[in-house]
Amino acid sequence: MGSYRIETMPFSEVETAIDWAALEGWNPGLADAACFHAIDPNGFLMGVLDGRPIARVSMPIYDDHFAFCGLYIVDPAFRGRGYGLKLTEASLDSIGDRNAGLDGVEAMAAKYARLGYKRAHRSTRYAYTPVRAVTADPAVVPLAQIPFAKVAAYDRAHFFAPRERFLERWIAQPRSTALAYVDGEQLKGYGVLRKCRTGYKIGPLFADAPEIAEALYGALCNSATGEPVFIDIPEPNTAGLKLAAKHDMRSDFSCERMYLRGDPGLPLDKIYGITSFEAG
Repeated sequence: MGSYRIETMPFSEVETAIDWAALEGWNPGLADAACFHAIDPNGFLMGVLDGRPIARVSMPIYDDHFAFCGLYIVDPAFRGRGYGLKLTEASLDSIGDRNAGLDGVEAMAAKYARLGYKRAHRSTRYAYTPVRAVTADPAVVPLAQIPFAKVAAYDRAHFFAPRERFLERWIAQPRSTALAYVDGEQLKGYGVLRKCRTGYKIGPLFADAPEIAEALYGALCNSATGEPVFIDIPEPNTAGLKLAAKHDMRSDFSCERMYLRGDPGLPLDKIYGITSFEAG
């Protein structure tokens, strides 16, 4: 294998990992590197062969209980030689006894299963190009109007770990729109639309009811009229699939959500769009 070692990625290499993700066709967001790095700056590893980074993976630790695996890419010229496996083993060592999740393409699911991951559900990416703006529901307001502590608490009810450092950047990233649905003093849903290499992605889209998800989805799409919008819907959310059908969204591809030490039991009926295949 030559001189092969595992190193922590500096931020510049995280940006390179995002570029690699773009080459793989994953269409990352323009600010993904900064947002993902904020979760855990030590959670990004690379395999370096004779001084050259040839494999990358992220395994940021969210808290004492959970981490998430993403951005796993091996340079095509070095695939099939065990470099990726050594990097994966190092990333698993880094999380200790914590649970970990990932969103893997179907072709890789069997490999992840051999490492101990178990399937939980499938999420499918859908694409839609809004052609005209819709009238926004008056209950939909800029997320910035909501105290951050309330946003973070609502987010925590729909995610497997607290993620304030990430969230404060994610909802305020450049070329994005973040909206909330409020009923009196109650936050009933929120969503983020961010600019990607191609078009936009919505994620997360959390809502207490289908009509709230519909209102948020339409208002977010108003910021992307004429451009493709992508959303990753967990298939157990049947109302989310109905939303996709209503808007004639076309399915793009699917990923299998897998967990290393058991499904944490997220409220999938309220998750109409996951945040990111790369970060959970």
